[in-house]
Amino acid sequence: MTAVTPRVSFEFFPPKSDAMAARLWETVQRLEPMQPAFVSVTYGAGGSTRERTHETVKRIAQETSLKPAGHLTCVSATREDVLAVADQYWEAGVRHIVALRGDPPAGMGAKFEVFPGGFSDAVDLVKGLRERRPELGKQFEISVSCYPELHPESRGWDAEIAYLKAKQDAGADRAITQFFFEPDVYLNFLDKARAGGVTMPIVPGIMLQANFRGLQRISGLCGASIPDWLSDLYEGLDNDEETRELVTANVAADLCRKLSEQGVEDFHFYTLNRAGLALSTCRLLGLKPQPAKAA
Repeated sequence: MTAVTPRVSFEFFPPKSDAMAARLWETVQRLEPMQPAFVSVTYGAGGSTRERTHETVKRIAQETSLKPAGHLTCVSATREDVLAVADQYWEAGVRHIVALRGDPPAGMGAKFEVFPGGFSDAVDLVKGLRERRPELGKQFEISVSCYPELHPESRGWDAEIAYLKAKQDAGADRAITQFFFEPDVYLNFLDKARAGGVTMPIVPGIMLQANFRGLQRISGLCGASIPDWLSDLYEGLDNDEETRELVTANVAADLCRKLSEQGVEDFHFYTLNRAGLALSTCRLLGLKPQPAKAA
């Protein structure tokens, strides 16, 4: 199959300080000329960064040409509180929500407890969003998550695919995967999902993390496996950031190219708020900044 020109989207996390906010905004401005399909802004564990997420999403919507997607979770908030945030997004011009259950306040690995009066899971949240905006012209675009190597709390593949199908049936428009490093991980998951009746687009999530120790920690929490060949590539590079970044961009681009050859057109980059790696990876894929569109 012939490779296609990829479409990309970027994920950011909300800043925890004024200095981090300045760095994030520099990243946003550097990536804007790549004209991504959308950019998303995460919540922190337990919704602790909720207000910073809201403000970042609104600023992107109002001060750039980008199409922001705000993350919403079920954590530590009532149904009405969550839907009120969705209303605020709508009024700010945001038309895309990434609807997630979210990690427990104690972090990944802790037991999730439904907040009193809150949404029970991502399916419940998607339903709530759809019921909130039923009138014509007021439908959010809704993305959800999926796990090509199983969610850490999963009861197995049948349950995993059934849950993804339930998100689709509730009104989700697309799923974005947790990161992975082998093409077959995604392709095999896609086959399972399609066999289970999931027809919505499933966009591969691509991690851009040049700190291998950090990558190992994140992978251990979310259930993503690190192949031996990847460990070998980073061996001996703990004190060589420049080479680590070259390796990271090339690994990400190679994965995207292999998936593109199988007909995959869309890729969601977990940028960790660093523009350089995202730009390098896009360049390796043949994507270049575009001139600003006339107002």
